[in-house]
Amino acid sequence: MAEAAFFKGAPASTLADIAALTGAELVDASRASVRVSGLAVLDQAGPSDLTFFDNLKYSAQLPRTHAAACLVAPRSEGNVPGRVAVLRHKEPYRAFVAVLRHFFPDALAPAALFGDGRIAAGASIHPTARLEDGVGVDPGAVIGPRAEIGSGTLIGAGATIGPGVRIGRNCSIGAGATIIHSLIGNDVIIHAGCRIGQDGFGFVPGAAGHTKVPQIGRVIIQNSVEIGAGSTIDRGALRDTMIGEGTKIDNLVQIGHNVVIGRHCIIVAQSGLSGSCVLEDGVMLGARVGVGNHLTIGAGAQIAALGIVGEDVPPGERWGGFPARPMKMWMRELKVLRRLTRDGAQAAQGQDEG
Repeated sequence: MAEAAFFKGAPASTLADIAALTGAELVDASRASVRVSGLAVLDQAGPSDLTFFDNLKYSAQLPRTHAAACLVAPRSEGNVPGRVAVLRHKEPYRAFVAVLRHFFPDALAPAALFGDGRIAAGASIHPTARLEDGVGVDPGAVIGPRAEIGSGTLIGAGATIGPGVRIGRNCSIGAGATIIHSLIGNDVIIHAGCRIGQDGFGFVPGAAGHTKVPQIGRVIIQNSVEIGAGSTIDRGALRDTMIGEGTKIDNLVQIGHNVVIGRHCIIVAQSGLSGSCVLEDGVMLGARVGVGNHLTIGAGAQIAALGIVGEDVPPGERWGGFPARPMKMWMRELKVLRRLTRDGAQAAQGQDEG
């Protein structure tokens, strides 16, 4: 069976074109007309591919690569084999990503799964919904009454857009996503299977049972946000759940009711944000971080993977651990624990030998 390719191959480009696109310096100008027609990692690149080197972990692969050209930082260009053209750049990976984005724009957001991106016959659109020109709707999608969708937006197959939802221009809503009680800005990407705007988890416990609290807020998602597959964002109880401009959320993230996330935050997979917590601008959460309710993580703070946050985090600090605390403190505690464990084991061994 022939190997399937889901994205059209990059057009052949000269190294001069690549240098101009990325701002890299082609060290040997005589190779300016050499053409590359593929992009690949170091150990898989062939004689017609462009590759990059940006992580010392893969130093052993660099001298063995068979790529046509390599984007590389000045400190490492001496290790590139002579058969490979050197494109010098202070940030090789960033430059490589610029080439990827240029040649594969269709890979940046969910694309239409059926037809040509126009409104498919199998879509269900309420007569009171308002769609601007240029909206694409795949089969099986449902758009409810009074919903408003801006031009250039794609609604994927089987997606559900609830009553009164507003979605801006040039957005991509992945297959099977559900969006209710939400206002969404421009250039937003919501991947397949997301659940946006459902009930927040609110109950008043009691001996006779748990009394459900009505959740009457909204979800507000600002411009240029991206939300990974399978993530959920609960609507607010009384105030709104808010996601700030430019924030990027990975797959399988849970965001509770009333959460406020600032601009340009990064939240990695399987993290959970409890109700009414606040992430200020530029916060970064590693994978599987948990944040307790009513807490604030200050601007620019970073929480290491698996950290459990149980108190406010000051701006700009790096925390980790369970429970999370300042990184230096956590590292010191781990060193002390290892030393105590080692000393205890040696003492026990000495007693056995005695």
